[in-house]
Amino acid sequence: MRLSHLFMTACLLIISLAIPPASRAAEPGKDYVQLAVPLLTTSGNRIEVAEFFWYRCPHCFELEPALNDWIHGLPRDVAIRRIPAVLNETWAPQARAWYTLKLMGVADKYHDDLFNAIHLDGLDSSSELSLFAWAGRMGMNPQTFANTYHSFAVQTKVTQAAQLTRDSQITGVPSFVVDGRYVTSVAMTGSEQALFKTLDELIARVRSQHARSIGRPGDPR
Repeated sequence: MRLSHLFMTACLLIISLAIPPASRAAEPGKDYVQLAVPLLTTSGNRIEVAEFFWYRCPHCFELEPALNDWIHGLPRDVAIRRIPAVLNETWAPQARAWYTLKLMGVADKYHDDLFNAIHLDGLDSSSELSLFAWAGRMGMNPQTFANTYHSFAVQTKVTQAAQLTRDSQITGVPSFVVDGRYVTSVAMTGSEQALFKTLDELIARVRSQHARSIGRPGDPR
């Protein structure tokens, strides 16, 4: 009996070691923070995940493949909103480049290409002439790109992005804001895997909050 008991105890110990411990839930104040004043969202009834990025940021570039994979697996009630962070004036040219692509209707097509050009090919994205020449090499009309880049519409978007960057209270990129309220980043979570887990948890939280507010007039969402 004693041998069988020891054998069973040993088996249970091996099994317990083989089963990975349950991952902890995201902790407020550590993995994410809640804004006292929410950002204005633009995604209607969908849960908005805003990504603040900078084209010259190596961490943004490194995160992009995993981020794209995560985005492709999102349910239909979640919307991604890319916002070029403008932490200071030197970040404005890259924000202009994003909104130029956006207003030309080719942002999804050339977003990764611009990242690659900067980090793999050494494109000087602070130089207008370099950006315009890059646009031409990619098959866009350089003059149309230049005109859009210098347009009032793009300048307005960049000004708005700078205000959103301040209002989000982020200090670095890449950073994410879920539903205009919950801010998280790889720097906060400690790893890419933990970042996406935290984003999934925050999305689930917002979805639950929205579901509870349905049918209750006057409740905040």
